[in-house]
Amino acid sequence: MRPDVSVVDVSVVDVSVVIVSFNTRDLLRECLNSLLAECEGVSHEIFVVDNISRDGSADMVEQEFPNVRLIRSQVNLGFAAANNKAFPLAKGRYVVLLNSDAFLRPNALRKSIEYMDADPRIGLGGARLVGRDGAWQPSARLFPSLLNEALTISGLSARFPHSRFFGRGDRTWADQNLPADVDWVPGAYSIIRASVLGQVGYFDENFFLYYEEVDLCRRIRNAGYIIRYWPDVEVIHLGGESSKTVQTLTMSKSGSQLALWRMRSEFLYYRKHHGNTAWLAKELESGWHQLRAWKNKGAAGNGKSEESRALVSLLDRAWKETGGGTVSPPRPW
Repeated sequence: MRPDVSVVDVSVVDVSVVIVSFNTRDLLRECLNSLLAECEGVSHEIFVVDNISRDGSADMVEQEFPNVRLIRSQVNLGFAAANNKAFPLAKGRYVVLLNSDAFLRPNALRKSIEYMDADPRIGLGGARLVGRDGAWQPSARLFPSLLNEALTISGLSARFPHSRFFGRGDRTWADQNLPADVDWVPGAYSIIRASVLGQVGYFDENFFLYYEEVDLCRRIRNAGYIIRYWPDVEVIHLGGESSKTVQTLTMSKSGSQLALWRMRSEFLYYRKHHGNTAWLAKELESGWHQLRAWKNKGAAGNGKSEESRALVSLLDRAWKETGGGTVSPPRPW
């Protein structure tokens, strides 16, 4: 989405950090405290865009972090549109996206700035994401494709993670201790050159949640810039904490994604970037779950057949609600 207002006076501060808040008050407090510790000595500004949280998140920010610029939305805008609320106000040379359930490890912010300053070809950079236990999370990925989708849903990617072919989607074959130029990095933490954001446009608000960072990275790469992964920029990321507060929808088996919203965004993404391939993406996943339902039919007590049938139903619903990936349902989803 092309910004109506470009990023203004980018020389004022080094970084503008944007955090989208939705029902994660205590984690948001921890996030802000860890961020402020890392901002010492770095010229910065911090925005929190609150998507009408029910748990007092906005009031907590207002009372405990008076120097943070709080934007209260009167409706749940989702991730893309909420970030877009802050982008026109940002004055940093760089814009940093940070999830409310993500916490910077020492020197993560300073290193990010140094790396961006050193290489003007980098449009967007990302970090090594780890859990609280230090366990690695997929942090540098290939763009979605029918092949990558087939390898993931079939379980082959998980079964052969060290194979360059089977582990291609999440680059599980690669040495995660080496920096790399990649297709895209997760939006839990990323640093974006403000001039590039002004050039390619803000997040596409058709994506309420999921795939918005994939779409942005694709547009940045199409503009001739690099997406860079840095292993020594480390960020603790819990994952899915805001999504878990949405009580009316089904979470994915991993517990970190809302299945229906993920499917809607997937179809929107494929239609935008791959045209009629959106239908093939839908049929691929639907066919796999139909086969799985048939295979497990009659298996006592495992519930796999019912789970697969439910996912097929969700895929049909997402396809219908997005008009086959041509239209985003009204916000909030």
